[in-house]
Amino acid sequence: MLLPDKHIRLAESIIGLSGFALESLVAPKTIDALWAEFREVNNTYEFPAYHSFENLVLAIDFLFSIGAITEDSHGKLARCA
Repeated sequence: MLLPDKHIRLAESIIGLSGFALESLVAPKTIDALWAEFREVNNTYEFPAYHSFENLVLAIDFLFSIGAITEDSHGKLARCA
């Protein structure tokens, strides 16, 4: 589910996962490094929902489409200034 609604919590939505991904990109990272960081908090108190790698890719696609992140010359994801 892309958007939260009455039956979907923000943490369960792609928008919520996108917020986590954007917050985690304080320095440029590969998607593998981002996934490794997310797996530590996936479905815990810090991030109370389960997401697969495919959902993380959808969140990254969403962030690219709204212009929030970019890919640097080394293939790492970075926030747009």
